[in-house]
Amino acid sequence: MPADLAVIGLGHLGLPLAQAAVAAGIHTVGYDTDPRPFAELSAGRTPVEGTLTASEIRRMLAGGFRPTIDPAELGRVRTAVICAPTPLGADRALDLTAVGEAARALAARLRPHTTVLLESAVPPGTTEGFVRPLLEEGSGLRAGRDFHLACSPSRLDPGNRAHVYANIPKVIGGLTSACTESAAAFYGRLTDKVVRARGPREAEMTKVLETNFRHVNIALVNEMAVLCHELGVDLWDVIRCAETKPFGFEPFRPGPGVGGHGAPVDPGFLPYNSRTPVHPLRMVSLAQDINDRMPSYVIQRCATLLNEHGKSVRGARVLLLGVTYKPDLADQEASPAREIAMRLMDMGAQIGYHDPHVLDWRVRELPVPRADSLYEAASSADLTLLLQHHRTYDLQGLAVKAQLLLDTRGATPAGAAHRL
Repeated sequence: MPADLAVIGLGHLGLPLAQAAVAAGIHTVGYDTDPRPFAELSAGRTPVEGTLTASEIRRMLAGGFRPTIDPAELGRVRTAVICAPTPLGADRALDLTAVGEAARALAARLRPHTTVLLESAVPPGTTEGFVRPLLEEGSGLRAGRDFHLACSPSRLDPGNRAHVYANIPKVIGGLTSACTESAAAFYGRLTDKVVRARGPREAEMTKVLETNFRHVNIALVNEMAVLCHELGVDLWDVIRCAETKPFGFEPFRPGPGVGGHGAPVDPGFLPYNSRTPVHPLRMVSLAQDINDRMPSYVIQRCATLLNEHGKSVRGARVLLLGVTYKPDLADQEASPAREIAMRLMDMGAQIGYHDPHVLDWRVRELPVPRADSLYEAASSADLTLLLQHHRTYDLQGLAVKAQLLLDTRGATPAGAAHRL
């Protein structure tokens, strides 16, 4: 049976979209330029940790979802959504390689009247300046006339059970008003509310603003954490008090670093439109510097605590608790745990880890010993370092068992452990 929708990119963006579409009764195929997701999905397994569970994948397959490695399928749908990843490159700019590959694969099969949507996180100008030319050159069709083109950046929050696809408003910016309405008609089947932006650039910049808002505020509270520790002030109590203000304040909490898929974006240049210079976002750059320093600060606190108890980092047994970027998920994308582990190893520490969601963890391609008995491991470690607060952790019990416990998430009861 021909599909109505093609999801291109079967990762942390594409899989939840495909799940929502199948649940809405939309015949959906999933395609990826990398053949590995096809093999995993066909076997009923999730190809990306931290997205959908194996049981959810099996329900999607039973509901008619079809993963495919045949690009010809892309030419048989009415709607195609590009959900390719855009990781940070070496220059800290978003890498659009996968988006380009997805657009080229689609362009070679693009039919008139198809609606093409971009959900990937991209710099402003990408839909019009990068994706559009690839689609037009590869298909011979013209965007806005022969096919619809719009940007609707993903807003999913992995693991959030309160905010799911159906109740998160979708921002849509089309190349033309007809493009916007075609995109709205599609997303209206998946979500309760669609928000029409003036155009693709406004939709793209919405994602930039939302992501940078998070990073800048995390950077502020990370700096506050360092300052409060130096002054002997309990930052966690300060946050508890401040969040009672009913206006003008939103609570953010410090941590050992910032992870996840939402990379901060500084559109200090528009790579596909160099006609005019663009003012860089200095605050975003500064926030990134601050957040990047947090793993070093955690190491400094570890060394100080060990020294105060007559031990050095070299030779110390350090247990890392929680190596994922987010609580109660297996996703390790950009988790600060890896950098912290490498720094401890470089200083001569003997590291082990525990994470209920990660059964095998490697740093520099070397396996890190996993603790079988959490309490036993904590009691024998010179320092236990809480990097991620999974719900299964009994922090009160850990605080009793651990020789030294440094809590970077402020999750332990006041006075039970050393807190960031």
